[in-house]
Amino acid sequence: MSALILIIEDEALLARNIGIFLNRRGYDVETVDSVAKGLKRYNELQPDAVLIDHNLPDGTGLSLIRDIRNRDRWTKLVMMTAHGGVDVAVAAMKTGADDYLTKPVSLDEIAVVVEKLVSQARLEGSLSYFSARQRRDSGIDRILGNSPPIVEMKQRIRLLLAAERSADPEGAQPGPPVLILGETGTGKEVIARALHFDGPRANQPFISVNCAALPEQLVESELFGHERGAFTGAMERKVGLFQAADGGTLFLDEVGELPPPQQAKLLKAIEDRTIRAVGSVRDRKINVRFVAATNAALVERVRQGEFRSDLFYRLNTITIDAPPLRQRGDDIILLAESFIAQYQRRYGRSGLSLTPDARQALLRHAWPGNVRELRNVIEQACLMCARDSIGETDLNLRELPSLVPEASATLRADESGLIEVERSLIIDALRQQKGNVTLAARKLGVSRDTLRYRMEKHELRREDYV
Repeated sequence: MSALILIIEDEALLARNIGIFLNRRGYDVETVDSVAKGLKRYNELQPDAVLIDHNLPDGTGLSLIRDIRNRDRWTKLVMMTAHGGVDVAVAAMKTGADDYLTKPVSLDEIAVVVEKLVSQARLEGSLSYFSARQRRDSGIDRILGNSPPIVEMKQRIRLLLAAERSADPEGAQPGPPVLILGETGTGKEVIARALHFDGPRANQPFISVNCAALPEQLVESELFGHERGAFTGAMERKVGLFQAADGGTLFLDEVGELPPPQQAKLLKAIEDRTIRAVGSVRDRKINVRFVAATNAALVERVRQGEFRSDLFYRLNTITIDAPPLRQRGDDIILLAESFIAQYQRRYGRSGLSLTPDARQALLRHAWPGNVRELRNVIEQACLMCARDSIGETDLNLRELPSLVPEASATLRADESGLIEVERSLIIDALRQQKGNVTLAARKLGVSRDTLRYRMEKHELRREDYV
């Protein structure tokens, strides 16, 4: 789509030449010769950029720039003047112009400025669109569910946000750090987004980073940025995620996976509100709200020396627990139907619904992957189901893998049964690892969440084996 350029210039020959030149470069161009006509055509056309002469028959370009900027911060405005030189240019920039050109000006110079500003306008428009979509798709009301654990959690978030708005309506100061605890797939980022987009900083950046996905050798550079030449390959200065989130919220998912050196720098950033880029010799002030999340037992990691205790207590100022899906009852069906509606639109299906046996299967399933697992199950069913009714077999639900090695099951199943064998193996692993669930899961060859679910099923507590 070609950009629309409005030229407000009373020198008819100059306006005509600029219009023809820009038109040949693919722009739609309109020209007028006065402040009044310029303001009228601006209101009618809503152009992408406006080239404005300073001295016009019925007023000045400065007054026109002021009028336009008071009602519109997106349209790009360029002052063109042969009078006043630098003083007029400075006044134009202070009034709201995005750039200025001093006459006599070449057509090529005009084209360079217009191309730069139009590209900038399109980028800002895209960012504005995605920011608006983020706000629309985030918030407490986007956390679906009516079960007691969810209602209690949402009430806790509302109370926190109400207190923050009362103390600081503009969000000038970052609120206290928030630590979101919950199993994988419980929607911890959805909670973090609700804290941001329903809070006083909703119009500022929300930056999300998965600490577990950052390569260890690049963690510091990604989070804090680096200066040019700070290390081999650092060919230019890089702004880190902390600085990108300045004024807004930084969400640190899987914060328990941060290496110890970066844990120390994170503590300094939270307490002193300063960061230092890799290779820099000075600290930079930041104004960031910290929200962290983890599915790891941070208390256990602190005890094992894998996570700094001072950082844990600093992050743990306010805690929000994300309940596992298996504790949410009929919320499972509510979420499933919401996902069905979403995937019907995405894949052009209509009339899809769950059969009674599918509903019962969803309610019976343990959901070790929580809401993320449910979403994947429903998406697959919407894609693969040949009928309008999604049955139990269409869900393709799978039980957790057994912790019992095949050989052990064969040797010992006759003595005590598979359940007792599994329970015995879990107890042995916990004893050997002195209650460390992470190490016990690694020894058994399963995920930590799988082991936690099995421990809950067998009514085992890690504290009994420390």
